[in-house]
Amino acid sequence: MWSLVVRAFVLSALAILALGCGASPHREPEAPANARRHYDGVDWAAAGDETVRVLREYLQVDTINPPGNETRGAELMGKVLAKEGIPYEIVEYAPGRGNLIARLKGSGRERPLCLVSHIDVVTAEADKWPKGKGPLSGALDDKGYIWGRGALDMKGLGALELMTMVLLKRAHVPLKRDVVLVAVAAEETDSRGIQFVIENHWDKLGCSHSVNEGGLGIKDLLVEGQTVYTISVAEKGVLWLKMTAHGEAGHGSTPVPGRAPERLLRAIAKLEGRDDPPVVHPSLYELASRIGRDVGGFKGFVLTRRSLVNMFVVDKLMESPPAKATLFNTVNVTGFEGRKEPNVIPSEVSAILDCRVLPGTRPIDLLVELRDIVGDENVSFELLDLMAANESTWDDPFFRALARNAVDGRDHVVAGPALSPGYTDSLYLRLKGVRAYGFVPFEVTQEEMRGFHGRDERVSVDNVKRGVRALYRAVLDVSAE
Repeated sequence: MWSLVVRAFVLSALAILALGCGASPHREPEAPANARRHYDGVDWAAAGDETVRVLREYLQVDTINPPGNETRGAELMGKVLAKEGIPYEIVEYAPGRGNLIARLKGSGRERPLCLVSHIDVVTAEADKWPKGKGPLSGALDDKGYIWGRGALDMKGLGALELMTMVLLKRAHVPLKRDVVLVAVAAEETDSRGIQFVIENHWDKLGCSHSVNEGGLGIKDLLVEGQTVYTISVAEKGVLWLKMTAHGEAGHGSTPVPGRAPERLLRAIAKLEGRDDPPVVHPSLYELASRIGRDVGGFKGFVLTRRSLVNMFVVDKLMESPPAKATLFNTVNVTGFEGRKEPNVIPSEVSAILDCRVLPGTRPIDLLVELRDIVGDENVSFELLDLMAANESTWDDPFFRALARNAVDGRDHVVAGPALSPGYTDSLYLRLKGVRAYGFVPFEVTQEEMRGFHGRDERVSVDNVKRGVRALYRAVLDVSAE
């Protein structure tokens, strides 16, 4: 709910200007005529039902990572492609850790477009899921939801991308570029799948643009009754650290100052006490402006002006942990090492730190900052991994195609760019010069979002059917000859 301060400020100081604001919601240009003429070449009722069947089968394939066994999922995709006469290959970076690459040939007038997904899914506590709707069930319930680990992250989009390839082949659409399906292993742990493909098979991709996981439609994100599709154009970088405190070993019965556990707790407290100012990525201003132009009135006036976004909207975003994470370099303790027997104080104890770094900050600079904050020569930092943030422009035909088809003429539905607080395999693609976008064309509630890496992960049949249509058309818009 908007505060009375916002209402009073806008209605008093800016009332006259606000009256003329917000009547024109943002709309992307129309799709090219050469793409639109192929829109009606698909039986969408049948295509939607087929996509649902494919997704349910895909969810039943166990690709939980660890251990992964992604070749199983790649083989299922391969069977669908082979039936349609679409060539593909499975390349493994280790036994059972397969990556699938499939290609529809175009004229080559433009560089390829890659449809990217990962085959692996995270672990799941099956006993905490409803009976008959477990992580590997692929169950379809009487409310129209498909259940299973990966329904949202990210076998759902993988099934949509697979069916987009199938539908393009069946429609015999003449393409000005190759469309490449890339389904990789190991994204949930170390991204070795995409790294292997890029390092050893880049000639089979060579894409200028890609779509991958990242953003999706969220109901009531900032304004009740409005759905916002965030299309990720940027992702935070990664700095993974092992912070180790050192001290004398001793007996647990006697507290002695300066021992390693005490030093570690003190270091963690200092890191938690960091008081950095929020940093607003430019994509937030653009997204807020699009939301505001749809809403109109005094809310719209605030959202379409950067200074007012800084004054009022940023505080509202701070109330949501995922949104807040896009405003700061974050440091999160994700685990501990060093405890042995309860009555022994070890000489070393460690905390594992997952740090996510904003665009514009070098991960190594954040490491230096954290060392200075801790300020203890008996606390050391071991670098586990790092990768800088990167981003793609949203002034791009493919971004516009994704945004246009997400909205698809619906009222109070907005699509715009966003910074993702996490990272995906798109980070590696951007290093190759790819304009990479994160877009899952599903519209979910806050409650449904809790299925990501949690229990009861599911996606509605309506989302699957609407999503395959949106993705297919977006690919058509930039690929039809």
